[in-house]
Amino acid sequence: MTLSTAYFPPVDYFAVLANNPSVYLEACESYRKQTWRNRCRILTEGGPMDLRVPVVHGPSRLITDIRVDWSTPWLRQTQYAIDTAYYSSPFFEYYRDELFSLMDRQRPLLWDLNMDIIRFFCAKIGIAPRIEPTSCWLAEVDGDLRDIINPKRPPVRACRPYWQVFRERYGFTDGLSVMDLLFNEGPESLGYLMD
Repeated sequence: MTLSTAYFPPVDYFAVLANNPSVYLEACESYRKQTWRNRCRILTEGGPMDLRVPVVHGPSRLITDIRVDWSTPWLRQTQYAIDTAYYSSPFFEYYRDELFSLMDRQRPLLWDLNMDIIRFFCAKIGIAPRIEPTSCWLAEVDGDLRDIINPKRPPVRACRPYWQVFRERYGFTDGLSVMDLLFNEGPESLGYLMD
């Protein structure tokens, strides 16, 4: 399986990681806007909300060279949005400080920030896929999910409904970041990801 890098990836992205012992992350693609590469979706009191990492476009568009724009207060705004959305979820308090500490490192490259986040959630969910960056760009690969798991498409694999903080208001909302699953289900998250 081959995935693109993602910022707080959606649940279906983690279903791929949970069900495959080895996954490639595309390291040789050009950065593309309006993808999960620098955005995620959470459920707030006002409904689904996208959080974005601003990036700096330099001479290279290679995904591993894209820099995070730390000149704006986006991190504080993101952490506030996460706090507000999940403070009443059953497991948020168990993961919050470690997650926010990871984000506070202010990694210069989007690739590195995303890898830190992906590894954090793999560890907390209890999965250990071998994740390897690709070494060259191929237009077509077996198990290509690079453009399939995308905010403009429905989830690849519908998630079994689980408890969500604002479920009574919006019903079950699919297509959210894996943080929604972990903060609401904690150690039971793995069961929701397995085939």
